[in-house]
Amino acid sequence: MNEVWIIDAVRSPRGLGKAEGAIAGVHPQRLLSQLLIALADRTGLDPKDIDDVVTGVNTQQGKQGLNLGRMAVLDAGFPATVPGFSLDRFCGSGLTAVNLAAMGILSGAQDVVIAGGVEMMSHTRTLSREFMMDSGNLALRKKIPQPHQGLCADLIATLEGFQREELDALALTSQQRADRAVREGRFVKSLVAIKDEDGTVLLDREQYPRPQTTAEALAKLKPAFEAFYDREIDSEGNTFGALLRQAYPDTQIRYMHTAATSSGVVDGAGALLLASPEYARGHGLKPRARVRGVATVGDDPTLMLNGPVPAAKKVLEKAGMSISDVDLFEINEAFAAVPLKFMRDLDLDPETVNVNGGAMALGHPIGATGAILTGTLLDELERQDKSVGLVTMCAAGGLAPAAIIERI
Repeated sequence: MNEVWIIDAVRSPRGLGKAEGAIAGVHPQRLLSQLLIALADRTGLDPKDIDDVVTGVNTQQGKQGLNLGRMAVLDAGFPATVPGFSLDRFCGSGLTAVNLAAMGILSGAQDVVIAGGVEMMSHTRTLSREFMMDSGNLALRKKIPQPHQGLCADLIATLEGFQREELDALALTSQQRADRAVREGRFVKSLVAIKDEDGTVLLDREQYPRPQTTAEALAKLKPAFEAFYDREIDSEGNTFGALLRQAYPDTQIRYMHTAATSSGVVDGAGALLLASPEYARGHGLKPRARVRGVATVGDDPTLMLNGPVPAAKKVLEKAGMSISDVDLFEINEAFAAVPLKFMRDLDLDPETVNVNGGAMALGHPIGATGAILTGTLLDELERQDKSVGLVTMCAAGGLAPAAIIERI
């Protein structure tokens, strides 16, 4: 049976997604190109052999528009014969890039692919972007209401019976685990220091975590999304709340998610080198893992965030595995309700899930996160000398990609 091997994984540290963030002044193509160069340098890969560079980018506007993947290839100084492209599956873009690269190699059509993603939220938050369900999209809005994701998180927490204290406790755990991971150097293996044009190091460690976080401080935070319920989304006076009422007319939302129990706004990038076993053996590339399965599901686009559980079940079925075969899990902490539901519905030991913290503590550079989590999962499998990991995440529109990797 054909296999696809993960040769190496790298990522940037995540910088604050604001104008004052450490890497906010770096062009996103330059952020990604530094990772491409690092992968080639670390593995001895000859760039001319790369069949494609697949890049997840959520907001493809401004500096992130016009095929950032190809521009990063050129910025890295790779041969012009190396292609590249960008894709958008919302928050699942980076993991979709990895999965698509794996499928290309498994099909026999490709031998060497770099897959990853980038998102400079310090840039994208300044853009004027029409909401997908605005007044120009009335036909779809009438058929399928898609409200603000923060409201979806609060609605899910309400429907699932979660309590504010549970959400806060998970956020505190995420901060504590991320702090431990940073202090113990658990991220060092994959981190690439990001530099400016003259070679000055701008960022070589995570910038977003707040290790000083306490349960008392979390309890004092106000809910972040209550005001969105009545926010107008078009010139006709329609609101996010009106969208929710289309599908859940009798549900009274309990507003529980805060800034701390939501994913952080950051800049970041991640990339992995994937290869066929034949190419790797022929060119002296030592694999770190194999991809055991990939999958993507669609779920309720109104609730939007519940795809990871069916995605995990589907990828396990594709791989011919059961949940007990998986040693470690990475589930993106888009909002606290997402990993809470994931762990409860799959009956997981919390000590196997997001063991080094998640997006509530480290941030969520949307197009890059899936690639970053895959590399983080691989590093932790090696650190703990365990074998199998599963990574998944929710995405807008009710989407969720997933992948299973196994150490070699």
